[in-house]
Amino acid sequence: MKRFVFALTALSLVAGSAPSLAAPCKDAKGKFVKCPAPKPLACRDAKGHFIKCPAKPKLCRNAKGHFATCK
Repeated sequence: MKRFVFALTALSLVAGSAPSLAAPCKDAKGKFVKCPAPKPLACRDAKGHFIKCPAKPKLCRNAKGHFATCK
């Protein structure tokens, strides 16, 4: 009985993982397609004008170890 339960559990884990490996995007007909690339972020300056976004924000910490604005 224990072998049967173990085999059933293993089978359900294998069968449950197959849909998660498929592409999550579908077209209008319901067929799986390659997902489109994410749109780039729109960054703005202090005046509200669009500017080129920095590659990676710089993380700075203050004396207490909390994140703060970089100088």
